[in-house]
This record gives sequence, structure tokens and C-alpha cells, in this order.
Amino acid sequence: MKIEISNKTGVPIQQDMIGLFFEDINYGADGGLYAEMIENRSFEFLMAQGERGDYYTRHDGGYGWSMYPENADANMTIVSGSPLSEENPHYLRFEARAEGSGFSNKAYDGVYLKKDMEYRIQFFARCVRYTGSFHVMIEKDGRIIARANVNATAETEMTYNRFGRYQLTIKAGEDAAGGKFIISLSEPGVVEFDYISMIPADAVAGVFRKDLFEHLKELKPGFLRFPGGCIIEGNTLSNRYRYKDTLKAPWDRKNNWNRWAVHNNNEENNYTGKYAHYNQSYGLGYYEYFLLCELIGAKAIPVLNVGLACQYQSKEMVSEESPAFQEFLQDARDLIEFAKGGTDTCYGAVRADLGHPEPFALEMIGIGNEQWQTQEVDFFRRYTLFEEAIHKLAPGMKLIGSAGPDITSEKYELAWDFYHRMEAKEDFVYAVDEHYYVKPEWLYDHVDFYDEYSRKTKVFSGEYAAHPTGASNGPQANTLEGALAEAAFLTGVERNADVVVLASYAPLFARVGYSQWAPDLIWFDSESSFGTPSYYVQKMYANHMGTVTLDTGGKEKEAARKGIYYSLSLMEESKEIIVKIVNANTDKVLINLKPDEEWGKWEEYQAQILTGSGKDDYNSQEMPEKIAPFTCAGKVEDGVELPPLSFAVLRIPFQ
Repeated sequence: MKIEISNKTGVPIQQDMIGLFFEDINYGADGGLYAEMIENRSFEFLMAQGERGDYYTRHDGGYGWSMYPENADANMTIVSGSPLSEENPHYLRFEARAEGSGFSNKAYDGVYLKKDMEYRIQFFARCVRYTGSFHVMIEKDGRIIARANVNATAETEMTYNRFGRYQLTIKAGEDAAGGKFIISLSEPGVVEFDYISMIPADAVAGVFRKDLFEHLKELKPGFLRFPGGCIIEGNTLSNRYRYKDTLKAPWDRKNNWNRWAVHNNNEENNYTGKYAHYNQSYGLGYYEYFLLCELIGAKAIPVLNVGLACQYQSKEMVSEESPAFQEFLQDARDLIEFAKGGTDTCYGAVRADLGHPEPFALEMIGIGNEQWQTQEVDFFRRYTLFEEAIHKLAPGMKLIGSAGPDITSEKYELAWDFYHRMEAKEDFVYAVDEHYYVKPEWLYDHVDFYDEYSRKTKVFSGEYAAHPTGASNGPQANTLEGALAEAAFLTGVERNADVVVLASYAPLFARVGYSQWAPDLIWFDSESSFGTPSYYVQKMYANHMGTVTLDTGGKEKEAARKGIYYSLSLMEESKEIIVKIVNANTDKVLINLKPDEEWGKWEEYQAQILTGSGKDDYNSQEMPEKIAPFTCAGKVEDGVELPPLSFAVLRIPFQ
């Protein structure tokens, strides 16, 4: 097959087009990117139950904690009364009647230790009647594989109500998985404990799990949209993500249940799902999200609640005419001050106290997550009120609107009618957030989806992914077939870079055995992590963006009918042509590149190629790089041989 490469340039390409969408789903934050290894560290976990419009919780502060040893002569009780933090009022009261008695934490699937790695332990304890020492241990199969001790009477930082803060380090003598975290007492006594934490010493900034952080950094994402997703809205408004609750010391961040704890609740499971104890410690808060953006070089796109609980799960809302609605508008103003305000401002001072006196970069804000207009919900008026409030304070702020939950229904059409009507108002909306989780066939069939869009109002492809037929809830859902369909669709996104200015796959993370949704971009367990075929597609795009498109003259449509999908771009500074091309066929294809005469003669190309042995291939813990790109080079005049079922990025230098 011949591909002609014109010297006629098209439209500029946003260099931050390919980015990330983060939501705390599939244990992506607690138990995932947040490096904390202890589960229910503040004894505040809630068990969430119920169904649409009828959600409720009960406190289950002892979840994840057990007596050690099982037959210990001791008593452990979750109490309240004089807490470490008023926001998290419960704590553990432990009475040991014999030396060596203690308690353990299940830590998701158990503690994973890496040989010679250090782990930082901290906890707060109030010695009611105790003068011995605390033994912190990791036990595996009856053997102690890491241990450290600290005297209860050691000089330590004390709170006003006599909780002492203890900090120590343990070092792993060997690799071990499924270990048990233990604190025991050296003698009988009564001690109250709160906020028990264990974080590996290699956690990036003391916050982010290193391997997951590196996966994100290697993508070179243009932006990060956070913190979701449906958790922004909550299944109830009291369950919504309140970012101000996260702008405090970690032990003062009010625990919240996660709306994904009730996903797939039904009559058969008595409206109590497998993940009923999925909670949010808010160890990843807005400060950490902004910090993460800074560390990986991504622009921040925080998203705000507009006074609505999740429209799928609830009809709960705050009327835009009510005084309570002003709280939501004030959150928008205070968010800007938190990110950009001087240290002499209220929330600028909060940012400085958290460790970042310099302002964070903030250019964009999302207004609502996945909202749409109904007879009961006037989302368009809500958006307008937010737009007016934000632009009065920050006239240049780029705002992201919502087109609803899909791109096929009346919700989507009504949204676009609204935004088009408002195009005369300058900067009313920067881009409209579109979501689509679809079959691979849909993506192949709609590569030209944006060809006929208006060029005035831009698009944010905020959540998209191919969902192969019959995909199960695990890494096997992330097939080569889905990744190739996404790569093909992105050729159309890139060609229409004057319309689509931002694009992000979703969801980002999934912990094996803890997922509510699949496919996902990156899978992990306590020991390791791996990118999916879709991850490598995103990486190949983000790492090989040209600065301007090259005209394809409509010939890409003819190629698509033959199962070949491509886009062309020019990297002006380095003087390279970049060809992205998908071979969706089960046979190899020889591609002959024919440059316009004005390009001169091309000699060699460098290529990255992603392929596998079949469309259902996927990566796994056992074979994490079964499908991963390989590099090769060749002479342009010999053509480029594309393997069956493959995606390639070619870079061709010219003089």
C-alpha cells in the first residue's frame, strides 16, 4: 500500500493533547498510587450499602485489624472521646494482660517487602497505663522478617491531649509477600492508638508509590484531570469529594466512603457488594494532585462539583437559587486562590503550610464531571453561574464543560446545542468533555468522527476506551484488539487537532482482585505493576507528537476501508516526519512511503512497533511485556513491513 506524504501542512497540534484521567476507582488511590500500606489506618472505615437513591453506611472502625496472636490475652476496642483528630473521632484502645500481646493489619493482600528496602513507620499512641516499649514487626509464615522497637517513654512530639507521635524505620531482610503488620506491647498495660502508617522509603515525595509514579512519568502526559470521575459528585452530596477536607495534615483529613463501594449492588447480594469497605483516606488530596502534576510535567485540570450528586445514582441536588449553592461557587474561587494565590492570602497560606509556598500552575478547571440537562436539573444554568464566578476572579481561566455520559443520546445533542449558542461569548468554554466506552468496531468505524465538527468550540475526549465483547473484569480485558482500535481512532483525533485539544484514556489504574471496572490502563498488585497494550498506545502517541499535521487529502479514508489507519505530522524543530499507522488486518502489509518532491530524498526511518500473536492477547503479572513496543530501523525506499495486528510510529528525518 502506498501512502503519499504531502508537504502541505494542516493544523497545529497541542503538545499537551495526550494526558491522564485519574479517579479513585479500582483502588487506584488508597491501595494504589498512594504509597500507604496500612488499610484503615485511622480506624474510621465505613461499610457502605444500599441502592440507587437509598445509600447508607455504618462505622466499622475495626475493619482490617485483628488480635495478635489470635489467642492473645488482651482486649481491643474502637472508641471515641478524646481523639487525635476531631475530623476522625475513633481510635483503638488496647489492653494487654500479658507481654507480647498486640494487633495486626491485613494491609489489603498483606504487606509486600523488598529486600534491603526501608519502610517508614509512624503512629500516635497515648499511654493510659503503660511504660514498656512498642514492637513493630512484619511476620510471614510465623517468621519475623522485619522489626524495630521504640520505648513508650521515648521523648516524642505530643499533642494537646497526650497522644505521642512515634516515628521509626524497619528494614526488610528478604523479599516477602503477604506479610502481616504487627504492633505488640512488651508488657501488660493500656494504650490508645491512632493513625498507624507504613510507607516505603522510596515513595516519590513520600507520597506516591514509585513504580506506579514511573509509569505515569514515562507517558510524558500533557495534563492530569483529577480527582474523577463520579467520586466528584458522590452517590450522595455528603459523599462528594470535598477538596478542602484534604488540605490538612494527613491525620486530620476526614475519612470518606468511596462511591465505588456500592457499584453493582443488587438484590442478589443484599445490596452489599464485594468492596463495601472501599474508603478514601484522602492521603491523595488536592495538594498531592497538584504536586503530582508538577513532578510528571503535566498541566492540572481539577474538576469541581456543581451542586449535584451523581445523576446516575441520585436525584439529590442543591438548588442554584439557594444560599447553600454559594458554597460550591466559593469552592471554585478558593481553589484558584489555593493554586495561585500569594502566601498572604487565606488559601495561598494553606498551600504554603502544606509545603509549597510557590504557586502551582493552573490554567484549566472542569465544571462538573458527567452532567447533563434534564427537566429537574438545569445544568446549563449551573455552568453559566460557575463561568461568571470564575471569570470574574480569573478572566483567562480555561473552563471545561460536559457533554454528558455518552456521544449518542439526546443528552449529548442538547449539550452541544447549548455550547454552540454561547459561542458569541468569549472564553465561555474552552473545551467540552466527551465520554465514550465502546466496542472496538465503533472506534474503527468512527475514525472520522471529528471531521465535520465545528472548529469554534473545542473537544476534550476526557474518558474513552475500547471494551471488547465479553471482556472480563481483569487484565485480560485489555486486549491487543482494543488497543489497536484506540490507536486507529486517535489517528482521527490527531488529524483533527484543531478540534480535539485534550484526550485521556480511562480509567487509569486497577488493582488486581480489587477492580470494579475493566479495561484499565495500568494494572498492579502489592508487588508489581505493568502497562497494558492500551498503555503503550498512549505512550507512543504522547512521546511522538508532531507540532503540525500534514494534509492527507482524504486518502486515509480509502486506506481505512482496507484496514489501514494513519495520520501524518511534522516535528518542525527536529525536522522529522512522524507517521502513525495501524494495520488492523491479520496479514502483514508492506507500506510504501511516497514523499512530495519538495521534501527531497529520505534515507532511513526509525520505528516503534506494537503487535502480538492474536487480537485477544493481553499483558499479565506473569507476562507483563507480552505485548510491548519494539524498535527497528530501515531504509525508506525499501518500504515498511507492518506485522499483522500492529501499530507503528515512524520517525523520518529530512534535511
